[in-house]
Amino acid sequence: MRRLAVATPPRRTRRMAARAHGSAVDLRATLRRARRTGGHPVRLMRREPRVRPRRLVALCDISGSMEPYARAMLQLLYCAAGTSHAEVFTFATRLTRLTKILARTRPAVALHRAGQAAPDWSGGTRIGAALKAFNDTFGRRGMARGAVVLIVSDGWETGDPAQVGVEMARLSRLAHRIVWVNPRTQSPRYRPLVGGMAAAWPYCDAVVSAHSLNALDPLLAALEGRARHAAHQ
Repeated sequence: MRRLAVATPPRRTRRMAARAHGSAVDLRATLRRARRTGGHPVRLMRREPRVRPRRLVALCDISGSMEPYARAMLQLLYCAAGTSHAEVFTFATRLTRLTKILARTRPAVALHRAGQAAPDWSGGTRIGAALKAFNDTFGRRGMARGAVVLIVSDGWETGDPAQVGVEMARLSRLAHRIVWVNPRTQSPRYRPLVGGMAAAWPYCDAVVSAHSLNALDPLLAALEGRARHAAHQ
């Protein structure tokens, strides 16, 4: 997992950078250069917006039903948290921010600290409440705006599934892309007919299983925007 490249689509920023074949003329730079030629703008200097990767925001379900996958996915998210544009949260019955804990330390130590920081590890699942906590506290502050949001959960909801739909709709209006990882979708017979997954499904840009190391390629492709909504990847 440490050798995997976790990438997100690029986005244009408001800051400009000099480019030989930029889309806009940089008037100030052109006039500065014209001083060398007696004030005649012999060469037009150009610029274009800077491009940087979109922020990755990951919310990982650590409830009892996700226990076999949660630590493995946190290992992958640990790799992502090493970049400056990644945010990592866990949830079961409450939302916990783990970005600082996962950053700048060894994987084993980071995962141990993550388990201590999330007291609801292996508890029940309240997806709707966790999404609401994120939207209310972090989403409206701009963390999710234009970001790629990764949700790792099997969709089991002990609360009201309708709340999942409401909060997913809010999140979809902020995020550039929502990718949902559900290990249960590895089965060809899986259908999101009830519960939290059924409520969330219409707002997902891609759904992948990522149930094994070999199944991580579709996940990486989905994060980069190279995969459309698919039920069994």
